[in-house]
Parts: sequence; C-alpha cells; structure tokens
Amino acid sequence: MKDLLIIIPAYNEEKSIMRVVNHVINDYPQYDYIVVNDGSSDKTARICRKCGYNLIDLPVNLGLAGAFQAGLKYAYRNGYEYAIQYDADGQHKVEYIGRMLDEMKKGYDIVIGSRFVTEKKPKSLRMLGSRILSASIKLTTGKRVNDPTSGMRLLNRNMLKEFALNLNYGPEPDTISYLLKSGIKLSEVQVEMDERLEGESYLNMARSMKYMFHMVVSIIVIQNFRKRDSKYVKTERTE
Repeated sequence: MKDLLIIIPAYNEEKSIMRVVNHVINDYPQYDYIVVNDGSSDKTARICRKCGYNLIDLPVNLGLAGAFQAGLKYAYRNGYEYAIQYDADGQHKVEYIGRMLDEMKKGYDIVIGSRFVTEKKPKSLRMLGSRILSASIKLTTGKRVNDPTSGMRLLNRNMLKEFALNLNYGPEPDTISYLLKSGIKLSEVQVEMDERLEGESYLNMARSMKYMFHMVVSIIVIQNFRKRDSKYVKTERTE
C-alpha cells in the first residue's frame, strides 16, 4: 500500500500553481501528489499539462467539495494509506505534513493543520466567525476544534473510503461536526500559513458572512437530523 498523497484542488490558480507544485516535487519528493483542476477558465490546466504534472482535469467546475472528492477517489482506488488536502494558492506549507503524519499515527482518523493550537486567534470579524463555529461544534459534539475552517486536513485510509464512496461529504466544518458525532478521532497540529500571494479568494466579506451563517445552522440544526448509517464510520460516539 502507498503512503501519502497530496491532493491539490485548483480553480483558476494559474499564477501560483507552478510555485506550489514545483515546491512539492523538488523539496519533498517522498510525497506523491495530484492536481485536481476544477474546470478552471484560466490557464491552470494548460500549465499543468505543459509541466507534466500529475493531473485530474475535471471538464466542469464542481466546487471544492467535488474536486476534493475526485482526489480522494483517486487516492482510495490507488491504495494510499493517507491523503491530505493542500491549497493551490500557496497558503499551506508542506513542511508540516510530517508532523501531521506523526500525530495521525497515534491513532487519529483526521488531523487538522491548525493555526490556533498554541497561538491565539486575532480579534477580527473573520476570526469572530471562526470562534462561533468552534463554539457550535463544541456545543453539539463536546469536542473543541480550534481551527474549523482550516483546509489543511489529513485523512487516514478509513476516512478516504468514507469520503470517496459517500456523496454527502464536503471539506467543511459541518462535516467535521458530523464525523465527530459519528465517533471519529480528531486532532490538531499547530502550523503556520502564508497569505495568498496571487489571485483572489472566492470568499469576500458578504460571502464569508453567508458561509458562516449556513455552517452554524448546519452544525446546530441539520447535522442533528442526519442519519449515521455509514458502513465505514463508527455508529456510536467514543469519548
């Protein structure tokens, strides 16, 4: 069985994709990777093909959840033990993956690369939303997740199977809440993240507020009515 796959969903990341992927290839060759081009309208796919990158080229834009699941299906079908979501915009740092793997091997199902294990959240409107999400997850699961919006998430083989074969999962805080209620074991590792250097984030202020509202409603209300009938996740909570 193969060890770890870095999944790099990319949507209109022509300005950063070469820098991100070349860093992985040149400085961390022990890790395999796959770029998932999510129907980009810019030159992202063309650059990846020209550079000979490992590429899944989706013909239409499926959004982050669809792109990530495509990567997870690839990881599962190709026998990887672990897979990690890794942003194509250059914010994530590959040097922390080793620490996350070490933590995972202590018996966890998901390990989050968190900005706020030992560091305090700054006082800002964006971080207020993060605090509300953390409080919502704590209220409904009894578990604290310090950085619920972090996209740097490492999954073990059982989680690969769960995400690859189940259409009801997205890489969002409400999914973390659902899985915690289902009994998975989750940990966080302190990491640093860079600011986006190129391109623009999809989440402007208005979209961020809408996103936070939907996540809170999903965590507090919707997840309580969601059936826990998975074949791959425990059906009873573990403390």
